[in-house]
Amino acid sequence: MAKFLAMWAICAIVCGLITLGSGHTYKTGECPTVEPMSGFNMQQFLGVWYVIQKTGTASSCVIYNVTKTDEPGEYDIEQVSQRNPLSVGPLKHEYSYTGKLTVTDKDVPARMTVRFPLSVAGSAKFVVFMSDYNTFAGVYSCQKIPFGHRQSATILSRTRELDRIYVDKIRNRLSSFSVDPFDLSIIDQTGCPKEGEAGFNIHIDSNTFSTKNIANVFRKAGEKIGDGFEYAVNAGKKVTHLF
Repeated sequence: MAKFLAMWAICAIVCGLITLGSGHTYKTGECPTVEPMSGFNMQQFLGVWYVIQKTGTASSCVIYNVTKTDEPGEYDIEQVSQRNPLSVGPLKHEYSYTGKLTVTDKDVPARMTVRFPLSVAGSAKFVVFMSDYNTFAGVYSCQKIPFGHRQSATILSRTRELDRIYVDKIRNRLSSFSVDPFDLSIIDQTGCPKEGEAGFNIHIDSNTFSTKNIANVFRKAGEKIGDGFEYAVNAGKKVTHLF
């Protein structure tokens, strides 16, 4: 029983993170040319961004957090979504999914690559094509796959609401790059829990699904399962379930 519940937990985590990271559309041909913004300053771009619109996703209360790492030209990009995974129970769950941004050409810092742990296709292009740093930003990612590409566009805001004039400005810029803005979904940022209010937190990064950490999930599940689904998993301090 313990192993069954542990496996259910892993499946729920993976399904939730796939949902969070699945905001893409699939197209034939090559990735369109999306020009990076000129004079881009990564230092000013760092920090929390609220997702206002994003390609094909049903997630809500989505936040990006871009932070520096110890490696020059490398940054962490954390995607956070508070939602009810698989519609099981009334608890709100916070999924945190961290990838790596890498500046491949220091002369064009707005053009990067991004890689997330659950992406079997590897890294993708990541372009900041417009931003004023204080109010809005538009980002685009694209990944070459057999017979075509998959792409995602995102409209970001420093607050949970963004004036329509900025939304239209970013959507029009996407159109100029031959990226269909009507592929974007509106992300609900209303009624979102405040920090720390979610039922439990799940953090996924490049170390989460190591053999050692998966083994720890099963071992600790046997130790911690009590009434209902109350248990704690500390897989190298990467997956945390808090009540």
